[in-house]
Amino acid sequence: MSDNSVVKTIQDKYELLWPYLNEKTRRIWAAIEAQSLGWGGLTLVAKATGLSRTTIHAGIDNLCKSDGTTRSDYSDRIREFGGGRKLLEEKDPTLLTDLELLIEPATLGDPESPLKWTSKSVAKLAAGLNQGGHRISPKSVYNLLESLGYSLQSNRKTRDRSSHPDRDAQFLHIAQQVRYFQSENQPVISVDTKKKN
Repeated sequence: MSDNSVVKTIQDKYELLWPYLNEKTRRIWAAIEAQSLGWGGLTLVAKATGLSRTTIHAGIDNLCKSDGTTRSDYSDRIREFGGGRKLLEEKDPTLLTDLELLIEPATLGDPESPLKWTSKSVAKLAAGLNQGGHRISPKSVYNLLESLGYSLQSNRKTRDRSSHPDRDAQFLHIAQQVRYFQSENQPVISVDTKKKN
């Protein structure tokens, strides 16, 4: 059987199995397939599936311990503990502090207020952080702001490039009302209204 026909056979099997495989079972299946082909099998399976040789080697490691005995410690986990990407704030310990320094002058309302918002866009904040030596995208800034409790819905007037002259006073009034009703154990509901022309 030629290498091309072997690759085609593996591709056909892989296409049928792929929807039922997760990351771990995919690499284990590829490892079994590569081992069953013998010498050169790893290359053929990588070519047929598009999986990297490193991934297939990881599957072989999942199958066997270093002494050649079969692994008996299978779990429902797909990745080993500690696998996957670390959080940005774990990799870059000064990131949150620098983000808070950037938004502090543009943070509106009382810091103790349940409502916090910033007038800077996530794109401007990401650019400022990147200039300060961090590597971060606007989407990651958005996620960090959300985790810090900032309101991220932009006001329609802001998107239209027009702003009410007392916009900050309006938000401060809303924040004061929220604090008052929360201190009275009353519910607070946010309603976004649009003025009809």
